[in-house]
Amino acid sequence: MSYADRLDATFAALADPTRRAILARLVAGEASVTELAEPFAMSQPAISKHLKVLERAGLISRGRDAQRRPCRIEAQALAGVNDWLERYRQVWDANFQRLDNLLDELKAQEGLPVTRRRHDS
Repeated sequence: MSYADRLDATFAALADPTRRAILARLVAGEASVTELAEPFAMSQPAISKHLKVLERAGLISRGRDAQRRPCRIEAQALAGVNDWLERYRQVWDANFQRLDNLLDELKAQEGLPVTRRRHDS
């Protein structure tokens, strides 16, 4: 699967609030389908469909423990999304820095005190 295909699958999986809630639960540790279905007003087969989408996107994996098939989150898929978003964060940080500089110039022209801002770049 290409990088673009993986990103598409990941964003499609993350677009659904139920799947995001499942991932949020898995951050706390692995869980069975039954455990993952508990907070939702839907059947186990419906939850299983959500899990298949998450698994195809590489966001979760399923193990085998006797009769149990625990699900666990796979952080690597989210790292790819983070890398993609990071490029855009850098663009926005640069835009905000230019805006801060412009505001400082305008304040200086008006004789107002210039506020120094701390940026997390």
